[in-house]
Order: sequence, then C-alpha cells, then structure tokens
Amino acid sequence: MAPPATVTTLLSLTEPQMVKFVRAQRWPDYRATQILRWIYQRRLRTITDMTDLPMHDRTTLSQSTTIGRSTHVTTLSSQDGTRKLLLTLSDGLSIEAVLIPDEDRLTLCVSTQVGCMLDCGFCLTGRMGLKRNLKLHEIIDQILTAQDLLSADEHITNLVFMGMGEPLANLESLKAAVTALINKPWGLGWSRRRVTVSTAGLAARLSDVAALGVNLAISLNATTEDQRRELMPAVSEIASLRSLLAACRRYPLAPHQRLTFEYVLLAGVNDHAADASRLVQLLSGMRCKVNLIPFNEFPGSLFHRPSEQAVLRFQSILRDAGVDAFVRKSRGRDVLGACGQLGDLPNTPPLSLTPIETRC
Repeated sequence: MAPPATVTTLLSLTEPQMVKFVRAQRWPDYRATQILRWIYQRRLRTITDMTDLPMHDRTTLSQSTTIGRSTHVTTLSSQDGTRKLLLTLSDGLSIEAVLIPDEDRLTLCVSTQVGCMLDCGFCLTGRMGLKRNLKLHEIIDQILTAQDLLSADEHITNLVFMGMGEPLANLESLKAAVTALINKPWGLGWSRRRVTVSTAGLAARLSDVAALGVNLAISLNATTEDQRRELMPAVSEIASLRSLLAACRRYPLAPHQRLTFEYVLLAGVNDHAADASRLVQLLSGMRCKVNLIPFNEFPGSLFHRPSEQAVLRFQSILRDAGVDAFVRKSRGRDVLGACGQLGDLPNTPPLSLTPIETRC
C-alpha cells in the first residue's frame, strides 16, 4: 500500500516557502501572493472560494493542502468585556488567546507554546510544563480567529505575545509570525509599534527581538538574585538578574521606543518598600516604564494578591524616584483570562464561567 500523500498546511508557509510551493506546481510566482492574501487578509477557510485562481488550481490545492484554521473555538466572556478564546489544535491540545478591551484600545494576547518551558511559581501556565511549541499557523490562527469574532465596529489595536509560553523559546515561529503581521502586500499590515514581545528573561535572545523592530517587555518580578531564583527558578538558571539587566542596557532602542518591565506584585513577597527602592536602583538610567501587575489568583496558588494600598505605595515610590510606573488593570479574572491565569487546572472542579459561546 502506498503511503498517504503529504498534506501541506498553507498557513504554516512563509512567503519564500509559498513561492517554492507554487513553483513546484509549475504555477507563476504571483500565485504565492494571491494565496497568502486569501488566507491572511480575507481569512478564507475554504480553498475553493479563492475565486481569482483557476478552478483546476483550486482543485489541486484542495486535494493536497489544508489552510490550517481551527475548527473548534470556545469563547468565554467576562463581565468586564474581556473574551478568552480556547482553540483546539489538530492533535487535541488546546491553547488560549485573550481579547482585552480598555477604553479606545482592544489588545489581543497571543500564545506561543502549549504550556511553558519555565516554572514561574505565580503563573498557571508554568504548572502545565511544556507540551510543545506552536507552529506558525497555530500562532496566526489565534489572530485570524479573534478577528472573525469582532463586530463591525471593532478592530484590534495592539497585539502582545504574552499568552501561554515563553515567546523567545519558540523563536523561529515567532519571527515568522511577526513577519506576517507587519507585511502589507499580503499580510496583516500591522505597525511594529503596535506589537509587543514579552520574555521572562532569555537575555541571549533579546537581540532577535531588536532585529524585528517591535516592542520588548521583560518580566522582572524580583529585585535580588535570591528572590528571582525563588520565584522564577528555571529562567534564573538561563540568565541571572545581573546578566539580564546588562542585556537590557545594551538593547538598541529606536528614538520612539522604551523598554517595558513587567512586575507581578505578590503580597508579602516582593511588594515591600525595600523592593520598590531596589527596583529604582536596578533601572536607573534606562529608558523604560514599569507595568505593575497585582497578582491574579488561581486555584491552588500559594501566593496572594496585595492590597490596593500596598500596590499604590509601591507605585508611589517608583514615581517619586522618576520612574514611569503604571498599575495594569486586571481584566478577565472571572474567566481566568488575566495575566498569569492561562492554562489547565488539573484535579480541580470546573469553574462556573458565563456566558459561553461555541463555534465549530
């Protein structure tokens, strides 16, 4: 018996790969741009609807390729308007993306891994361990699916790679996804200024983010080496706090750019006045801002959310020292859609999440 023919996933092909693919079919090169426009800009799910391709070419594509879009998506809607998207992958695993409204902005938080290679104690995703990296089409599908769900008067203004996983541990797929995001002829045409890549501290790969020209956010969360090793043991083995901050100081910033440092505030752990004062010293001289994130609790966590008074005291110390510090609003906590809450909850009863909309 002959082995089954290989099925090509179109959404997983970069532009050079798509050109190579169409040449293998003995089609003209411009066919690559046509196909890419259909799947990115028109978010097509059915190959036979590519009306500017000859019927014979559409038939050929239908027999040997798939677009690579999710067929099962569940949306959990928060009381504050946040929407968490649960996408089922072809192998049965699932990932999460979050649409976050905030005044005149609508931010999409995208995942890059199923689970995470790191074990940060304050993050639910870290408890899953790493199942696998996401492929290019699985990253892009989150964005296209979120766009499918928007009403006519909505549009995504910002995109952040801050969902499940460590983006810089899936570097090739991340690069390809950003390239598709910012491409104008066939891609989604985003401005680099509207795209942010977050890292827990893979210092050696910060230069790869700089090459992409997008914004960089660093998850810091500690002001001493011992504290960081306790809270973020795996990434601390990869890069010490000292080496991470040295890499941040070397980071080439465009005139309009500044680094963002994310700092999760944990009650009684890293939210003391002394922590704030040390943070001021660590960031001295950097062109940066600090996003303070009061811990978002989840079942089984050993940490607690600090009081509003403690959060504001921490912010005041930073601001009094000249550091731009902002308290990030916790959105989607009732659907476990807030920062640090994405991932599976093994051995816990199902949460009561309403309303729920399922699309197939």
